[in-house]
Amino acid sequence: DRSYGSGWDCNRGYKKTDESSCAVIKVPRNAFLNASGDSWKCDRGFRETNDSCIAVKVPQHAFLTDSSYGSGWECGRGYRPIDASCVAIKVPANGYLDASSSGWKCDRGYKAINDGCIAVKVPKNGFFVDISYGPSWQCMRGYQPVGASCVAVTIPAKAHLDASGNDWECDQPYRKGGKGCAPPDGNQ
Repeated sequence: DRSYGSGWDCNRGYKKTDESSCAVIKVPRNAFLNASGDSWKCDRGFRETNDSCIAVKVPQHAFLTDSSYGSGWECGRGYRPIDASCVAIKVPANGYLDASSSGWKCDRGYKAINDGCIAVKVPKNGFFVDISYGPSWQCMRGYQPVGASCVAVTIPAKAHLDASGNDWECDQPYRKGGKGCAPPDGNQ
């Protein structure tokens, strides 16, 4: 019913070879005709290679995927792909598999260092922060870090804690000058 073209189509399982004939579609072993019947696809677990379907080799601790690219398989939870196999992820003490299951993270209060989880030593007047850089702790409001300790902030006259809570700033209109606050004209 088209106003263009030859006015005819090949039956399912056949394809046009020229403007006057149809040839049977050769479906290789481990394959099937696609939904429109004009080509073929490999069965699940097989991949097209040089007009044939070759079995996907799924290693131990892996499963087939429906992806038409890549290896055709993925490692199970707790394993990661290395070459053509799945190798167990070594989770250190005080660690757990991450959500992607392709790596691990440390329990709260521990920090990843090399291949292990080391306890974070939080000083008195400090608290743990879950960050991958720095000491993994911060000082409470009113304290500031000095080495591996949290020391009370000494607030001079005409000053107050700043917004961070870990240092001080001068009241208006005073300005920082040395260890105290000086009036705007510079006189004490």
